[in-house]
Amino acid sequence: MDEYPLIENHGLIGDLQTAALVATDGTIDWFCCPRFDSPSIFGALLDREKGGHFTVKPAVENYSTKQLYLPDTAILVTRFMTEAGAGEVLDFMPVTGSEATDRHRIVRMLRCVRGSMTFDVEIAPRFDYGRKTHELHISQHGAMFVSDGLEVAVHAVRNPEDDRLLNAVSGDRDLRFSLTLEAGQQRGLLLESSPPGPAREIDLGEFEQLFGETVDFWRGWLSQSRYSGRWREAVERSAVTLKLMTYAPSGALVAAPTAGLPEQLGGERNWDYRFTWIRDASFSVYALLGLGFKEEAKAFTGWLRDRVQEKAGGDAGPLNIMYRVDGSSDLVEETLDHWEGYHGSSPVRIGNGAADQLQLDIYGEALDSIFFADQHGIQLDNRGWTSLHTLLDWLVDHWDQPDEGLWETRGGRQDFTYGRVMCWVAFDRALRLAYSSGRPAAKGRWTTERDKIYEQVLARGWHPQRGAFVQHYGSDVLDSALLRMPTVGFITPDDPMWTSTLNAMDRELVTDSLVYRYNPEASPDGLRGAEGTFSLCTFMYVDALARAGRTDQARLVLEKMLTYANHLGLYSEEIDLTGRQLGNFPQAFTHLAMIDTAITLDDALNRVREGRS
Repeated sequence: MDEYPLIENHGLIGDLQTAALVATDGTIDWFCCPRFDSPSIFGALLDREKGGHFTVKPAVENYSTKQLYLPDTAILVTRFMTEAGAGEVLDFMPVTGSEATDRHRIVRMLRCVRGSMTFDVEIAPRFDYGRKTHELHISQHGAMFVSDGLEVAVHAVRNPEDDRLLNAVSGDRDLRFSLTLEAGQQRGLLLESSPPGPAREIDLGEFEQLFGETVDFWRGWLSQSRYSGRWREAVERSAVTLKLMTYAPSGALVAAPTAGLPEQLGGERNWDYRFTWIRDASFSVYALLGLGFKEEAKAFTGWLRDRVQEKAGGDAGPLNIMYRVDGSSDLVEETLDHWEGYHGSSPVRIGNGAADQLQLDIYGEALDSIFFADQHGIQLDNRGWTSLHTLLDWLVDHWDQPDEGLWETRGGRQDFTYGRVMCWVAFDRALRLAYSSGRPAAKGRWTTERDKIYEQVLARGWHPQRGAFVQHYGSDVLDSALLRMPTVGFITPDDPMWTSTLNAMDRELVTDSLVYRYNPEASPDGLRGAEGTFSLCTFMYVDALARAGRTDQARLVLEKMLTYANHLGLYSEEIDLTGRQLGNFPQAFTHLAMIDTAITLDDALNRVREGRS
């Protein structure tokens, strides 16, 4: 178990259709192909023995390592320092484009920058989560792994005068060899799925061209950002991370590129996040438009509208809460019983059983993002408006029922206050769209339902003895999801009911600036064990503090939270008492909230500075 790296000891690379994690020791221990939600080829992160890996490291035992991104790019640099010299591995994936493809490339450039260094390389794929066998074929130009019709080539990068690069092979399934470089020398490997031909030698010129094209893509893309606030470096790294988690052919954003990473070591809260949640897609619209990335926001909005239109033209049932990146909804949950899980955290789940849950808050998030996009010039066409009308007709008849809630609890349905608030948002934003566009709508009916929800939340979601809005009707449990109440305009930030709620959260859900979602002991969620603080909620807390005028405190909490990012500025889902990151990594929701919060707090601090608060 000691061989598992910390979750935060990873960087992310990707090509906008899939992604890989690279540990600080030079190991790629997570890579699914050809899509984010495809079976893994390298999965040692979830089983060190059976998962498969692609390792490049110094041939000596004693070395230190550092990791960074090449500035303004998604090219990851892992540096090794030994007594004999210093070397580095540059990892990246050339961008594939907007057409779905099975061909994906991982480039690993090996350099010696001082002295000399011998790299040990081991490529040990385990196809289909380690459930399928494969054959290894070696040629003088490279190697080919073949498994049930799927081929993965390893192309050698070398100069014509080099000796054969793959000159020491051991094992019948895995490729192992060593490579010695002197200062100034550069070689490498290119791993390619579904290659157009056999393994081949690649000269350094072609290698460097791929590198230059990838640098140009990321720097060109990031140059569109219009954010110039106080936390530019962290915001732009979050933006690049979100782009890496975007499936370009559909515009969908995965919640995380990983599956099965635990919310508690040894626990059962191990979910598959390689899918697109309606909620996450909606939040992405705010963040990306806030930074000026209109094309990405337009793509996400288009994906969301397609799902709404499909539902409106289908069984007229509730909107699915999540989908695969291509828009399909087959997310049957199963367990990989042959894998031990990260640090023994089992079961390892793929698919997601929460896909069939009823979560009423997604209607508010969807309508709020569509309204926000409309205000920024991404407008609904007639078909889109008709579909929204159909969706709202369903919500009129069904908003007043228990659901599973934002946090996808598995302890039974409740009348969650946050779900009701977001249903209020759905009707409110639909009305605003109708009035601004002049389109026909059931304005009277929507207004009636909106006002009924408002009155119900004040009457049943407010707990007089606690002096706070609570998680669900009939309970006295606090829930940090309600930090969004002033953000969506349900209540003003200076309303005494809200300031009292915020103060209650300060006392019970906040620990040294980090924020818990809720207390599972007080509100059983159907699962064993506890969890860490939820990074999304910490950023939501900063946003709420800023809106309430507590800007000094908000800034301190944000600055503290930035210290919990990993060495590359990445966040997983949760943080435990030791400061260790837990849960799937990196998590889109957290990075989306970080961007929104930075924009909100920048604006609040600027108003204070200018005397406009």
